[in-house]
Amino acid sequence: QLQFVVSGGGLVQPGGSLRLACAASGFNLNEYAIGWFRQAPGKGREGVGCIASEGGNTRYEDSAKGRFTISRDSAKNTVYLQMNSLNPGDTGRYYCGGEESIDPNCYMDVLAGLANGQWGQGTQVTVSA
Repeated sequence: QLQFVVSGGGLVQPGGSLRLACAASGFNLNEYAIGWFRQAPGKGREGVGCIASEGGNTRYEDSAKGRFTISRDSAKNTVYLQMNSLNPGDTGRYYCGGEESIDPNCYMDVLAGLANGQWGQGTQVTVSA
């Protein structure tokens, strides 16, 4: 069963940085469009950004533009979310999910509809002084 595992969360001060990693054992993530989402306490899951399958484009939600970067390391079969200039509003549990795709673009609304079982436990990011 496809399930994504996110690592790299933690506590960081405002203005700091974190890099999250997304992996899925036994699956070639280079063939997957991957989306990053987060959920703050008491709120619904919201999109952060996505990356198309290998060689494709990235998209970012307004909250992430200019601060977050999504990339992939094909050799490590891992997708990363580099987060800079973090603020308390970025606090939440971060998840990644994806689907096989040959489209050079990724679509947040499509990725948001992935089956709940794919999302795994996510990782907590807390931005606080």
